[in-house]
Amino acid sequence: MTEAYQRVQAARQKGRPTAMYYLTQIFTDFLEMHGDRRFADDPAIVGGIARLAGKPVTVIGIEKGVDTQEKIARNFGSAHPEGYRKALRLMKQAEKFGRPVVCLIDTSGAYCGIGAEERGQGLAIAENLMAMMGLRVPVISLVIGEGGSGGALALGVADRVWMLENAVYSVISPEGAASIVWKDAAKAAEASEALKLTASDLYGFGVVERVFSEEDGDFAALCEKLREALTTEFTMLSALPTEELVQLRYDKFRRIGGDER
Repeated sequence: MTEAYQRVQAARQKGRPTAMYYLTQIFTDFLEMHGDRRFADDPAIVGGIARLAGKPVTVIGIEKGVDTQEKIARNFGSAHPEGYRKALRLMKQAEKFGRPVVCLIDTSGAYCGIGAEERGQGLAIAENLMAMMGLRVPVISLVIGEGGSGGALALGVADRVWMLENAVYSVISPEGAASIVWKDAAKAAEASEALKLTASDLYGFGVVERVFSEEDGDFAALCEKLREALTTEFTMLSALPTEELVQLRYDKFRRIGGDER
C-alpha cells in the first residue's frame, strides 16, 4: 500500500470529524439557513451565519453525516445542484453584507444521478466557480477530508485553500482513475500515487497555501489552531482594497500549473 493511499484511507476513516464538528468547535452562534430558493434544500451542504472571534462570518460545509441514518439523509456528502445553489446564495448574501466566507470541504464528489443532471449539476458547479472567483469578500476554503472532483472545487475557489494533514484533493477518486487507466479499480493504490492528491503534494505544487497537522488525533487542539489561523488570515485579507483582493485571487489561480508561483 502506498503512502498516498494510506492518506486516502485516513481521509475516509470512520469516526473522522465531519464539517459539523469543525463548525460547532471553531465558530459560535451558528444560525443555519436552508434552501436554494429554486427547488429544495440539500442536507449534504450545511450553511449559515456564525461568529468567529466575535465577528460575523458565513460558514458553508459539505457534511457526510456521522451515523448510518444521517449519512443516508445527507447522501454521504454528495451534494445535488440545489446544494451548490444554496451555497452560492449564502455567498452572495455574505458579499452583500460584507461577511467573510469559510468553506469546509469533505466529499467524494457531487451526486451524479439522473435527477441531479436533469436539474443542472454541471451548471450549478460552474456558476459557483465563476461567482467565487469574483466574490468581493475574503474566502478561505479548508479541505477536512476528501476533496473529490468538481463537487469539492465548487467550494474551493478561495483566497486561501488549506488542507488537513490527512485530507486529499483530486480531480477524481483513486478507484475511478484506476478503472479508467487500468480497467481495474483494485489498482487504486497506484492511482493514488500518480494523482499526487496528498496535502504535501499539493502544497508543493502551490495548489494549497497551508497544511495543518492533525495533532496526533487531538482535534480539539486542531480546532483551536484553526480558529486562530482563520482569525489572523481574515484580518489581513479584510484590510486589502476590494479590487486588489479579487485580482490577487484571480492571479493565484492563473499561476497554478505555470512556472511562477
